[in-house]
Amino acid sequence: MRAAARPDLPAIWRRVAALAERCGRDPAEVLGVGRLSHLSGVEPHRIPRVVAGTSAEVPLERRVHRRFRLLRATRRDKHGREWPLAAIAHDFGAPGASLGPLNAGTGLPRMGHAAGVQRFFGVYAGFLLADSKSAVERALALSVTTVSDGRDDLEHLSYLTGISPQAVRQTLDGRPPRLPLKEQVHQRFEHLRRTRPRQDGQAHSLTAIARSFDASGQSLTRLAQGEGMPNLAAAAGIQRFYGVDGGFLLADDTEALATALALIEGELECVERERENPMLAVLRAHDVRSIVTRAGRLSPQGWKSLADHLDDLLAREGQLGVPGTKGGTPDEGAAAEGETP
Repeated sequence: MRAAARPDLPAIWRRVAALAERCGRDPAEVLGVGRLSHLSGVEPHRIPRVVAGTSAEVPLERRVHRRFRLLRATRRDKHGREWPLAAIAHDFGAPGASLGPLNAGTGLPRMGHAAGVQRFFGVYAGFLLADSKSAVERALALSVTTVSDGRDDLEHLSYLTGISPQAVRQTLDGRPPRLPLKEQVHQRFEHLRRTRPRQDGQAHSLTAIARSFDASGQSLTRLAQGEGMPNLAAAAGIQRFYGVDGGFLLADDTEALATALALIEGELECVERERENPMLAVLRAHDVRSIVTRAGRLSPQGWKSLADHLDDLLAREGQLGVPGTKGGTPDEGAAAEGETP
């Protein structure tokens, strides 16, 4: 799915708020800007503007710097202090000085370092890279998900994660393949090109992909050949071009699969709730909650007028005598007219 084809955030926000109500949750709590900020890495004061589509996107270097600073400020050590750069970098075998430019906002980290930072803080693999819209979109998806289309087989999981069906099975069995990051990124890039083609069925050219983030097709040649890694700007551009999660290229197999399964699980839970209580689907289809809410403001005379109007509508549709309506059962209606069995 291309980035331009993503659902608009206001619509997602409304769906989440409505579903939260139906599940007995407070929408203000589920959609609290502090919570969404913690999940997405977008500053709380920017979230309403991001949802409304009125917030200008922050340049990648500044965005990555801000999110790194947010991680250090909100995920502290057991003493309540910020983690030292040396401790963070030591976790992925690098010197603390390698994170100096990232911490100061004067440069972007290498891909491997970005992956290590995200793994150290336990955030999803696109936390540093995702643009504000996709970051908030992901946070909303984690709050509550949309109705599933039921495709939860290995091929669908492969499509969602970029992992081969065989690797999906191995990961589900607790034996995830351990690929070098360079090989993983190459495989995920090729998966995107193969499974998200142009309308004519052909893969998007390297030139078209690179042009979307103001680079040349040649800059992606080594990545396409499996001989090199993209820089962070190119990785962010590739993921934005294909409209996938900001961590699609970086997430290890276990994390990518866990994310996909969590989404599917939430979707299926929604479907299961509707099957257990079919009235939920009826209420949603006919917007009964909205009707009842507005009717609650009527006077007693207004309620009588509404009931009379409903009887008129039911009569015109031949439904006035069905069980459960004011007209009663068909037999009751016949007796009222003086008919005999």
